[in-house]
Amino acid sequence: MFSKAYALLGLASAASAHIVMTNPVPFGNPNNSPLDASGSDFPCKGIAPDGNVPNSYAAGSKQQLSFMGTAVHGGGSCQVSVTTDKNPTKQSQWKVIKSIEGGCPAQGAEGNIGNDPNAEVPFKYDFEIPQEMPEGEYVFAWTWFNKIGNREMYMNCASVEVTGGTGDESFLQSLPDMFVANVGNGCSTQEGTDVQFPNPGEAVEQLNGATNVFLKPTEAACQGNGGSPQPTDAPQPTDAPQPTDAPQPTDAPTPTTTDPEPTPTPPPGGVFMPVPSGNEPAPTDVPQPGKPEEDAGEGGNGNGGNVGTAEEPGSACTTEGTWNCVGGKSFQRCASGTWSEVMGLASGMSCDGGSSSDLKVYATRGKRAMRRAQRVR
Repeated sequence: MFSKAYALLGLASAASAHIVMTNPVPFGNPNNSPLDASGSDFPCKGIAPDGNVPNSYAAGSKQQLSFMGTAVHGGGSCQVSVTTDKNPTKQSQWKVIKSIEGGCPAQGAEGNIGNDPNAEVPFKYDFEIPQEMPEGEYVFAWTWFNKIGNREMYMNCASVEVTGGTGDESFLQSLPDMFVANVGNGCSTQEGTDVQFPNPGEAVEQLNGATNVFLKPTEAACQGNGGSPQPTDAPQPTDAPQPTDAPQPTDAPTPTTTDPEPTPTPPPGGVFMPVPSGNEPAPTDVPQPGKPEEDAGEGGNGNGGNVGTAEEPGSACTTEGTWNCVGGKSFQRCASGTWSEVMGLASGMSCDGGSSSDLKVYATRGKRAMRRAQRVR
């Protein structure tokens, strides 16, 4: 595992060192920036494959995914997808041949791993060209949802020629659609978590980050998506009412014994974020920027009365990685030079108010305030 000091080098200043795919060889000499937040350059950053020599792969062969750059943003989750469209558009259908949840494009990284845009990423990832893929030319896409920093979607594309395939179009249609988020389509990922794709397909690899904080997106637009980003002036479906009697996918099974449940041990180091179990009510009292919370809730916030004040989301911050506990029940973080949105802790959790390099999170139980401290670095 990279040292913390090395891993957190220049998270905000490393914009020029973002990751770019080197194998398969991408077309169009792509830059290493994320897709535009509006989705205007989706797919492939608007680059066309004209005149590009395709990567030639035999069906059934194992290939390698590799990258260049150092701004790995704590890793995250990636997908490998293909489309039969020779010049993809927003209406193209992308089919997933592998999903990597967590640890992509770097494993065990707490932030970035340097500030050199030409450095080779030391982690490689295997993917297989399915034997059933029909012969022909495809456009290949690597997509990445970073774990730490602004909510972004990265995408590089390459021309690929598949030889020796035994299947037909029906096989491609059986594959899941590519997951699309953070590009104006009403679906977003949560900072500090490794995305679990709503439909990852059969070829799934789960890898370790500095912490394992896997989370499936819950917005309606994220469920089984894979289509084009919506126009920026289209109404977004994220505020659609949800059924109140629908079973939640993250509900834990009912215990069959009366033995007390063991207290989970937090993962060592890195980012730890309490995530609701799915059957707890979501916090409804997230403090507003500039207004301290007057009451930290049952059990207090454990800091002797300093409840903390929210910073304006998107406003500039100076010390990268700084945590801000707001009102003892919510938090935000300085990432890529700006303050993130204020996010509520899970029900029954509290934190020490104010800004610090470590976020101390407590599980509060009843009026006796029995708390177990967990330090988030």
